[in-house]
Amino acid sequence: MCFEADFASAGQWVAGRTSAYPDGGPVNPGDNKLDHLVSGASFCRDGTFRARRRPDGLWDTGLLTTEGSRDGFMVRTGDVLDVRVRLPEGIGAWPAVWTWRDGGNEVDVFEYHPDNPDLLELTNHVGGASHDHRDPAVRPGGPVSVRVEFGARSVVWWVDGRRVFADGVGVGRDWEAYLIVNLSVSAGRYHPAPEPGCTALDYDVERLRVHRH
Repeated sequence: MCFEADFASAGQWVAGRTSAYPDGGPVNPGDNKLDHLVSGASFCRDGTFRARRRPDGLWDTGLLTTEGSRDGFMVRTGDVLDVRVRLPEGIGAWPAVWTWRDGGNEVDVFEYHPDNPDLLELTNHVGGASHDHRDPAVRPGGPVSVRVEFGARSVVWWVDGRRVFADGVGVGRDWEAYLIVNLSVSAGRYHPAPEPGCTALDYDVERLRVHRH
């Protein structure tokens, strides 16, 4: 079985709300984010995830999740996720593909910040393991492919076809979680916020598949 992401599908995805944000959103300031989630199609439905500066200092941002969707797809132990993206260029952009359910079950397929231009953050919050993957091929505006196997005893990451991290802790036998794809905006505590003259940020998700055994 294979889940092939169609970001325009209302059956697969819900836009602009997630239980990962307090009260479902639209804001999450406690996580050092300037996001104001919106459901508008122009912010994510074509596979380009966008952020636009608001007059109040927050940013309207695109987020899609399978949580609450008609299909209700969840990633499970043993699944393999493949995603190809074109990374953002603007400082303050915070793209991510991750999983979430019932206040936890989070695995970050990747997170990226252009102020660390060659670094992808790979994290299994379920098992408490993480890895900062550095590679000169990872760069603002550049393409990158990430593959993750959600193993019971070890979550394994590949970047551009090369195995780069096996966490040795895994997600357990009965793990399952919804998918989230989004673009956040940093508020400046851990990574720089956007420059004052920056009014828009974006990144492209060119392909996302989940293969089920």
